[in-house]
Amino acid sequence: MDVFLVPVGRETYELYCEHVDEPEPDVPAEPPTGFWARLNPRYLFGRLKRRFHQMLVEAERERRQERALVAEGSWLRRATRRVMRWVAESIAEQRLLWNLRRHDGALLHHPHDMPGEDALGVMRQQLARDFDKHRFWLVIDSLLLVASALLILVPGPNIIGYYFAFRVVGHYFSVRGAKKGLDGVIWSPSPSEPLTELRHALALDAAARLRQAESVASRLRLDHLATFFQRTAVS
Repeated sequence: MDVFLVPVGRETYELYCEHVDEPEPDVPAEPPTGFWARLNPRYLFGRLKRRFHQMLVEAERERRQERALVAEGSWLRRATRRVMRWVAESIAEQRLLWNLRRHDGALLHHPHDMPGEDALGVMRQQLARDFDKHRFWLVIDSLLLVASALLILVPGPNIIGYYFAFRVVGHYFSVRGAKKGLDGVIWSPSPSEPLTELRHALALDAAARLRQAESVASRLRLDHLATFFQRTAVS
């Protein structure tokens, strides 16, 4: 797995990776029988993770192809799909952590004028911060998800419930990914001259900065690095 330590300020860095489609999660051959069996938390969370994964794959496909959402089915289905897709896109920055869950080794690309040990230290600080942040919001959103279950009595789609359900799954994956990155992934530092050029681009005006970022992204073969850099960079 390739992870990039992107300089976005004079002493500020952000971790970045391109999204990698994950294999389809295992789907039980048959759902459990009986009303109470279907309320088993393990079954419910597994079902939610599968729907979450399906929506992320669809959102990523739409983002790559830059297509508009196709309205299909009933108004309930359209509303549900729109909300799920919006949630998937709104937490896209967590994909690095989600990908870390499935890897045992990673290559940390960092500016070549930065010692490898320093780069590893910055990476660990960021993962530790992400772990604390997502663990906090996992607890908060889990409580709000339980509270939103009361809205099941209201006719129509439980939009609020969908929102908090997907936030819970996203934060859960992020906590696991950050923990795996800190304790289970073997990191290998790799100096990168193009990333050093991004640091120099911080002093340029917006147009020149974008051109430099696009040049670096092309050389590193990263489709969305320029957009990420423009969004996060601080002069």
